[in-house]
Amino acid sequence: MPNYLDDAQRQDIARLRASFTGRTQWPTWLLLAGVYAAWPILLLLSPRLGLWPTTLLMVPLLVLWMSLQHELLHGHPTRWLWLNKLLGYAPFAVWYPYTLYRDTHMQHHRDEDLTVPGLDPESRYLSQLRWQHSGRLMRLLRWLDKTPPGRLLFGVPLALGSLIVAESRRLLRGDRQAWAMWFTHGVCLTLMFAFIERYSAMSGLHYLLLATVPALAISMVRSYYEHRPSEHPQQRTVINEASWPWRWLFLNLNLHLVHHDLPGLAWYHIPAVYHARREQWVARSGGFLVPGYAELFRRHSFAPVDSPQHPYV
Repeated sequence: MPNYLDDAQRQDIARLRASFTGRTQWPTWLLLAGVYAAWPILLLLSPRLGLWPTTLLMVPLLVLWMSLQHELLHGHPTRWLWLNKLLGYAPFAVWYPYTLYRDTHMQHHRDEDLTVPGLDPESRYLSQLRWQHSGRLMRLLRWLDKTPPGRLLFGVPLALGSLIVAESRRLLRGDRQAWAMWFTHGVCLTLMFAFIERYSAMSGLHYLLLATVPALAISMVRSYYEHRPSEHPQQRTVINEASWPWRWLFLNLNLHLVHHDLPGLAWYHIPAVYHARREQWVARSGGFLVPGYAELFRRHSFAPVDSPQHPYV
């Protein structure tokens, strides 16, 4: 646990982990079972439900699945990394193999490197040198990405473009781990799309473009203003007091500073830990508090939240 926690806080967290819920992790198991049951059932029922009702139900299910994958790579619901990987490997959301997500996200959790381009793999900031070498179109897209509507529309193409460039370089270098990962992911995708084409009212292309892309875009609402540059690492991570639909879809990751300080804390314990010491968390964040995602849309739909250029790099 972080050394700044006092004895009472440590005892509170220890009690949560020692509780029946903490020991069994039944909420995560229940969600896993629910998603693994809901995904095929929804597709099998899609001829009766209709194409678009199925799509509207599939999108939030995929957002929830991505949040669950995040829990798995942080050691929930088991302590066995291989078992968590097996539980989370299903490529429902298509774009990011579980292994790639796990490895880059663990690197992202080096808080001293948060937001720094080239060190934080999830940074949306550019170094001043890269900014100077960007074309006008790329600069425009980066500015639009700093608004919530722009993140919804252009966040996915920008992220997938970076993914393609980075992974192509690994493959061209002959990186065996990358080849093995993408081959395995490709096999799983082939089987999944065969199921979709055979048993659902969706085509594979419809699922790809109109289910997984919107789901990834919604998940990027969470990361829109999740981090900011700051001289103090603990003040780079937001506390977003979002309303219940977002909290549910993102499994309380809106309280992101709590997660970064206590990455081993399960999603269902985060709100209790936060609300027990709310003023301390807000002070620790340097006042990096957002009252909800609706407020971000209200304030920044037409005004970028900050610059795409990192101020210190």
